[in-house]
Amino acid sequence: MPAKPDTPPAISPEVAFGRELRKLREAEGWSLDAFGARAGYSGTMIGYFERAKRSVPETFAIRAEEILGLNGELVALWKEINPKAAPKWFRQWPKIESQALLIRTWEPLVMPGLLQTEEYARALLHAEPGASDEQVEEMVRARMTRQTIFGRADPPMYVAVIDEGVLHRPTGGKAVMRAQLEHLMALMDHPKITIQVVPLEVGATPGLLGGFAIAQPLSGPDTAYLESASNGQVTDRVDEVRAINVRFDAIRAWAHPVHVTRDVVRELIERYGQ
Repeated sequence: MPAKPDTPPAISPEVAFGRELRKLREAEGWSLDAFGARAGYSGTMIGYFERAKRSVPETFAIRAEEILGLNGELVALWKEINPKAAPKWFRQWPKIESQALLIRTWEPLVMPGLLQTEEYARALLHAEPGASDEQVEEMVRARMTRQTIFGRADPPMYVAVIDEGVLHRPTGGKAVMRAQLEHLMALMDHPKITIQVVPLEVGATPGLLGGFAIAQPLSGPDTAYLESASNGQVTDRVDEVRAINVRFDAIRAWAHPVHVTRDVVRELIERYGQ
């Protein structure tokens, strides 16, 4: 939902890190060049870090802690940018996602991560074999952090196409699922979010082989994330991304219009409330 007038907009972990770094540096009275000389980086690069224009290496976060005499505060912010709860092959995707102008996603099995409530995400992640409570909570926090892109002053356009079967699967139980669908209805009022459902009666679609997302940046090629049962894949290969774009368009052609999708979600909310 759009931020209320009296509520400051959410910011990304990259921006939060950069603002804190700048505040700490300026409190010491150091210029960008002066701090950079201490950290082993150019003043220009320090400026990039502070403006969230470059990825921040862990070694820099640790070195900055030492220079500023901190006890883990800056590294904790860095970990929000780079949550180790995510598999290695997925860690680059939130960064791509946060810099996109347009994100399109297809999900045949579960609610897209950017649309999940905490309770839904927690129930879903608890189903992962061997996941401890601590690991689940870390993954939930990481997922909720990704969602801060919708609270930015310039959020990306987001188009989600979801199989209707996702709405019928009571992940976490009826109460959790009802809250999830109410959240979905609220998100449909966001001016940058479009949600459509592919009806069950369609039967086979080109999307049954798995979920995926496509991110379109300000410049450069589109990048796609492909889900699988073991290792997902992030790719910007032109031929692969082109094929995924075609698949997305083919799936979306079967989806309900937005106003019909609202009716489907509203009806299921009432059903979960019984």
